[in-house]
Amino acid sequence: MPTGKEGMEEPLPTDADHIGALPDTVLHHVLSFLPSQDAVRTCVLAKRWLDLWKSVTALRIGDRDKRKLWTVKGLQGFVDHFLLLRESVPLHTCVLRFIVFSEDLNETSRLNLWIKHALLRMVQFLQVSIRQNTAFYHQINLGILPFVSRHLSMLELHGVRMVGSFLDFSRCPALQHLEFDRCELPCDKILSESLKLLRITRCKFSQTSRVRICVPSLVSLRLDDFYRRTPVLERMPSLVEAFVRVVHRTYDCCGYDYINSGDCGNEHCKSCHGIKDDNNCVLLDGLSEAKTLALIDGTISFIFNRDLKWCPTFSKLKTLLLNEYWCVPDEFSALACILEHAPVLENLILQLYSEGPKHTMKIKGNCHPMDRSAAISGHLETVEIRCEVVDKRVLKVLKYLSTFNILFSFEQVKISEEDDSDDNDQEDEEDDDDDFYGEEEEEEEEDDEDEDD
Repeated sequence: MPTGKEGMEEPLPTDADHIGALPDTVLHHVLSFLPSQDAVRTCVLAKRWLDLWKSVTALRIGDRDKRKLWTVKGLQGFVDHFLLLRESVPLHTCVLRFIVFSEDLNETSRLNLWIKHALLRMVQFLQVSIRQNTAFYHQINLGILPFVSRHLSMLELHGVRMVGSFLDFSRCPALQHLEFDRCELPCDKILSESLKLLRITRCKFSQTSRVRICVPSLVSLRLDDFYRRTPVLERMPSLVEAFVRVVHRTYDCCGYDYINSGDCGNEHCKSCHGIKDDNNCVLLDGLSEAKTLALIDGTISFIFNRDLKWCPTFSKLKTLLLNEYWCVPDEFSALACILEHAPVLENLILQLYSEGPKHTMKIKGNCHPMDRSAAISGHLETVEIRCEVVDKRVLKVLKYLSTFNILFSFEQVKISEEDDSDDNDQEDEEDDDDDFYGEEEEEEEEDDEDEDD
């Protein structure tokens, strides 16, 4: 056994490139997490690094700081050379984030070309995010429909306008995650047989016809804060959870019936008629297979009111969250209808005059163990009221629920003691996001009014 100096390992030089000693595959993987400009800059570190960036499996533009974005024209030379000089290895991740100041056909065509290249390189995750620095309608048009890729599994589109009447993703058999945010979707149909998760937030649909969403394999849905005509949801047998929120004034209002019953009888009414569906349901029938469901309305919704006339049975629904819309007017007809059609409901949450996500007060109730009402689910275990204060409006709801022999105890009232700083942080994040896309919600409604005129 060697002893003394003979048994000691030779110390590595202090200027040795320890990271560079790693295998190429490891370095390619590490470089793929860097913004592409930074990945290319590593070529000046040493001869070992000269060509490593050419085999990275990601293109990330604008991935470092969304507040400091380039225009497409400003980075056209870099992206073109990056795609031209890299090796012919799959491009697993492609993130393209840019800022747009005006409508530029050259920028639009160049961006579409890069997306096509990514699809040809077997991209699995594709994100295209356009920050609007002017009005909402100055958007880059994506004219690469239909998407064709056997490898694409996640697609996230932000701030773009989809060109074409049919968003057909049937030729993307691996696609499971699809997200639209602040996009314009003036199409007639969205189709995907493979999709598992769909998020559509703050988007504009068509103002003349209803988009039909056909995603039969969907597991999770979020449809939130949209404009213009409410889309028709087709049946989703595998649906587990869904969140639907109607916040703004939409084009769904009856021009012939001022109480907005949804059945004015006038064949020329585009809102009450022209819904090509067997039972005339727009939203609820497509949501009827969900196990967890949240229905939030920030207005007196024409669509929800109309759908209740053909209310389906929610045969799998275990947890239901509703806001105060479902508890007015005083006869609670909307709430009664939805409870009547939820035979296996276990948990009911009513979020009353409190947007959350944190609420000052939470009141829990339980069904009477010996005298359970036949008008509600025999499986109902808990009812939770979330509110800011127990005022007359909340007391009316409690009184109505007591007619179903649901017992509430004010000893069960829980007052939230969470730090307000978290709320402030969240508000700041929301404000930042609004700034990022360069417009406010009020401007949206004004734009719609102008277009309507």
